[in-house]
Amino acid sequence: MSHPPSQPRTPVFAANWKMSHGPAETGAFVERFAARHRRRSDATVVIFPPAISLAAFAAAASGRPDLEFGVQDVHTELEGAHTSGISAAMVPATGATWALAGHSERRREFGDTDADVGRKLVRILEAGLRPVLCVGETLEERESGRLSTVLETQIREAVRPLDREDRARLVYAYEPVWAIGTGRTASPADAAEAHAIVRERLARTEGCDAERAAILYGGSVKPANIEALLAAPGVDGVLVGGASLDPDSWAAICAAGR
Repeated sequence: MSHPPSQPRTPVFAANWKMSHGPAETGAFVERFAARHRRRSDATVVIFPPAISLAAFAAAASGRPDLEFGVQDVHTELEGAHTSGISAAMVPATGATWALAGHSERRREFGDTDADVGRKLVRILEAGLRPVLCVGETLEERESGRLSTVLETQIREAVRPLDREDRARLVYAYEPVWAIGTGRTASPADAAEAHAIVRERLARTEGCDAERAAILYGGSVKPANIEALLAAPGVDGVLVGGASLDPDSWAAICAAGR
């Protein structure tokens, strides 16, 4: 049976600043980036500053509603004795509308398990935020032929506690861990292969809309390779680390595909 062509997915350009840019740097960044980035109605631009800079970002971007922002992580609980934790329920008051879950650095440095990621997704969705579920393999996992198994397990376990409606709201980010901050970049063919695995897993998961789900690529993205990565089959946008810390570099990336 033939199927009608799927509607194009809106590209997402996401910047993860990690532990960079305090409030003063954030204000200066937004001023310079906003002057260089022409608003575009055909894509979403979202930045994930450190939590301490959320208020500064909101203030600096108050005249640019097209610049969305979010938090890099939330706690699995809503409140209580969790020093340094961020409650998802408190995030909307900052103006942030997005949240990351499952980033490889959270998994590696803080021990976040797939089950933890699932609980965080529940909190993110309860708060009305747009979640980005990060998945990806290490170099050892890739070289041992476990790419598909790793991605499928991470997705299956993370979405397990979500209902059909919530699963349909997820954005996914594939990040080859071996290409994050290393200068090594997965080729467009590597990215297309992994994104196809993610989309095929979604097609077999109840409540996940495989055709409409945006899947972003993250891993040493820079102005020099953004066009090639966006042209790879199944790549719907990017999640950028280091290259998003410079406003000129980030503006060049966000201009791709116009």
